[in-house]
Order: sequence, then C-alpha cells, then structure tokens
Amino acid sequence: MNAQALALAAAIILLFPMLYFLLASVTFLLRPMGDPIVTWLLRGLLNTCFIAVAACGALGVLAFASAGRAGFAGAIALVAASAMAARHWFLSGLDRQIRARDGGDGLALRHLRRLHLQAMLYNAAQTGLVMGGIGRAFA
Repeated sequence: MNAQALALAAAIILLFPMLYFLLASVTFLLRPMGDPIVTWLLRGLLNTCFIAVAACGALGVLAFASAGRAGFAGAIALVAASAMAARHWFLSGLDRQIRARDGGDGLALRHLRRLHLQAMLYNAAQTGLVMGGIGRAFA
C-alpha cells in the first residue's frame, strides 16, 4: 500500500468514531436525562468517542506526514487536539450537571440535555469538516 492510499485509509478510519457518535447519540434524545443509567451511558459514549477520534487522528497525522502532506497532517492534528480539549470540556460539564441533578437542582436536567445537543453539534461540525477535507485532500 503506498503512502497516498494509507493516508486515505487513515482519513476514512477517522470518520468511523465520528459517524458512530452521530448515530448513537440520537438515541439519547429519546431517553430522560433524569435516569442515572442514561447519563452514565452518555458520559461513556462521549469519553470513548473523543478518545477514539484523538487516537485515529494521531494515526492520520502519521499517515499524512508519510505521504508528504504536512498541511493535512497539521489539520488532522488539530482535529485530534480539539477532540481531547472537547472531551475535557464536555465531561467536566456533564460531571458538574450530574452532581447538581443528584443534589436536587431542577435546572440540571435542562443543562444535561443542552450539553448533549452541543456535543452532537460539535461532532457533526467536526465530521463535516473532515469529510470536506477528504474531498480536498484527494481531489
């Protein structure tokens, strides 16, 4: 497999956790955030997806760098770094709102739902950027 094909494969593999989260996160819209199991599963899904995006992004950086495409390697590195930053931001927000919910704060459920929607929008935007980047990288 040449370096160009490896870079394409790495870019497509990077899309898998993003697309999985897009599909899996929709099911959480149908469940109440007052259920501790739902928030526990949502937190786990966010944690796993952001780590998977960062790990696949690291592989993508190596693949694009070996193909001699430093600009795209930098863009993929930015995707991976932003995924780790978003992971910290979303998980700390979820933890804060879960503690508030368990402490009896009535607004915490609304904040949990808003965080969930923000995570979905963040992921959709990141997925769209990567998909658009793939088209430009291999056009």
